[in-house]
Amino acid sequence: MPEETPQKDRAAATEGRPAEESPVPSEESPATPKESPAPKKGPASSKKSSEAPEAPETEGGEAQEAETEAETEAGAETETEAGAEAEAAEAEAPESAVAKARKKQVPSPAPPPDDDAPEPPDAREAVEARQEAAENRLPAVREDEAGDLDDVPDPAHDLEQRKVEAGVDQRFPFGRPGEPIGTSHPFKFGFIAALGVITAWMLVQAAQNAKSVIVMIVVALFLAVGLNPAVERLKKVGMPRTLAVATVFLGVILFFAGFVASLVQPVSEQTDQLRKNIPHYVQQLQDNKTLAKWDKRYHLLEKAEKAVNSNGFQQGLTDTATGIGKVALNGVFQTITILILTLYFLSSLPQIKTFFYQLAPRSRRARVALLGDEILDRIGGYVAGQFTIAFIAGVSTYIFLSVLDVKYATALALIVAVTDLIPLIGATIGAVIVCLVAFLTGGDHSITHGIACIIFYVIYQQVENYVVYPRVMKRTVDVQPAVTIVAALVGAALLGVVGALLAIPTAAAISLLIREVVMPRQENM
Repeated sequence: MPEETPQKDRAAATEGRPAEESPVPSEESPATPKESPAPKKGPASSKKSSEAPEAPETEGGEAQEAETEAETEAGAETETEAGAEAEAAEAEAPESAVAKARKKQVPSPAPPPDDDAPEPPDAREAVEARQEAAENRLPAVREDEAGDLDDVPDPAHDLEQRKVEAGVDQRFPFGRPGEPIGTSHPFKFGFIAALGVITAWMLVQAAQNAKSVIVMIVVALFLAVGLNPAVERLKKVGMPRTLAVATVFLGVILFFAGFVASLVQPVSEQTDQLRKNIPHYVQQLQDNKTLAKWDKRYHLLEKAEKAVNSNGFQQGLTDTATGIGKVALNGVFQTITILILTLYFLSSLPQIKTFFYQLAPRSRRARVALLGDEILDRIGGYVAGQFTIAFIAGVSTYIFLSVLDVKYATALALIVAVTDLIPLIGATIGAVIVCLVAFLTGGDHSITHGIACIIFYVIYQQVENYVVYPRVMKRTVDVQPAVTIVAALVGAALLGVVGALLAIPTAAAISLLIREVVMPRQENM
């Protein structure tokens, strides 16, 4: 069979017509041949075809050339079809396990980036988020360094971001509070305990250094709480709180001004009288027979004259006068400061109460507010009771001294009223001052006036201590008389006059807390 095909081709070439295609495929060609590109001719065949003569010289040469050309074309077609079959078999064959493993181990190289290709939405958002975070972390750029301030983070934006992170809302304008720090660990407990001890020691030292300022603040707050009931009564009448505070404070100012004015006149008159009577007093001392005998024996007048003329006496007198002036100026300054603080505390007392009540937990705030209001009411009642008792003492003294015709009755009555504000010993101090003035200014009736004043104040103190004072304190403060005496003694020992003033309302507050807080717990245990 293979030999027939070249013979037919040669016959076709001889007759000048194309050879018929063989219906039987050759052994080298596949059963189902695929289309393949035109066969490529080699250089030799191309040269022969190009140089072939238009008409062969002999019949044998033409047949040989046609046979050679047909064999070349058949071989090219066979090679082309074999290559196509190999490519198809390679494409259809499954991948081997080794090839798959290599593909898994060796990643395929990434394609080169395309600047024009659009990024996915998620990738763009991630890049923008990273850029924004980096810009927020960057420090502020100076104009001379960057030249362009457009990339500087906006402080307002940072502030809003911090507010969002802190959880700022209407209830917590500065952010929600964090979780409490646990103290179960021994190290934390010891550290916190040591820190508490150090803090307490520093607070004690600071309180000792600022003792005078703290005393003024406490006294002003005490007076503000005591005057608040009068302000509340004026408010019930229909007066605004500002006007009520101004009215009450003006009354306090007038009281102190009247007290100082009443003391100025008698003090100045007594000083002038003493200066004029000094020669007379010296002459009386010289004429005294007893003093004359002592002077002859001990030379008292000579020693007194040397002491007066010595430099030490004059220096001591100067230092004493300077000290008295400093004390007076300090007293005036403290009085003015206390009055100003009292005005501020009295006008803002509701806000102060609300602030301290908010320090208590929400679940117990209502009960704390009720107890606090009760304590403040008792303090106000105590101050009102003290002013009532002082007013009674001053009026009684003025009436008694006016009946006896004792000089400076008004000034002495104000002195008794002011000193009577001091618990326990205030009335005694005022009584001693009045009796001394009565003995010195009574003239021919000085002894009678002095003895009468002593008797009057002994009786009055008994009535005040056992009739007036207990009833007033029981009605306003609700403190037992024994507790009142003990509290006043302890307060006077700790802080002097200020401690005695603050002792009774403090005892009233402690007794209220014990009765309303401690006792119910003991009953429920």
